[in-house]
Amino acid sequence: MKKMITIAAILAVTPLAWAADDALYADFKAMMDASFRSKGIVDKYRMYQLDFQKACSQDKDPSAKVMQAIEAEQLKTIRYPADGQYFGDWKQGEKIATSGKGLTWKDKTPHNNGGGCYNCHQLSHHEIAYGTIGTSLLEYGKQRGNSDEVVKYTWGKIYNAKAFNACSRMPRNGDAEILTEQQMKHLMAYLFDPNSPVNKK
Repeated sequence: MKKMITIAAILAVTPLAWAADDALYADFKAMMDASFRSKGIVDKYRMYQLDFQKACSQDKDPSAKVMQAIEAEQLKTIRYPADGQYFGDWKQGEKIATSGKGLTWKDKTPHNNGGGCYNCHQLSHHEIAYGTIGTSLLEYGKQRGNSDEVVKYTWGKIYNAKAFNACSRMPRNGDAEILTEQQMKHLMAYLFDPNSPVNKK
């Protein structure tokens, strides 16, 4: 417990200072390797920053040139539905959007996670508990329509938001294998289906 408190204190007092110092980051990673272990479906590699995440963790925002380079690389990670079908069941999508469960060592499978969408977004006409870090998605499909461009953009945003904003706080749901392709299809239906509470009062 004392070790955990010490690590938490280091993270709080020196937020990502190692990102600018490879040697310091190597020491930090060694400490993390010694302090944590993978268990069940949880792999400790998820704690380690990728290069583009380090760029967004400095004391100053990345330059426009760096942001554009990151976004171009992240855009390459997006995988669109192999069958060309973008929509599933909005009722299943509602369950996924509402749930924040998953990715813990007690979970039996890594393929049944919640999306935690309400942590940051307003979606349904009926849900009053939601976060405001992200933009409101209320009446998403009703307001934006379902053109090929909008549908493809929305899929990409769910799959890897960093492709559109390098330092977005939104998880890389598809790229980081947080959600499955089918789960993302359900979320798409939740956003676009006219009978979904996102679009219908």
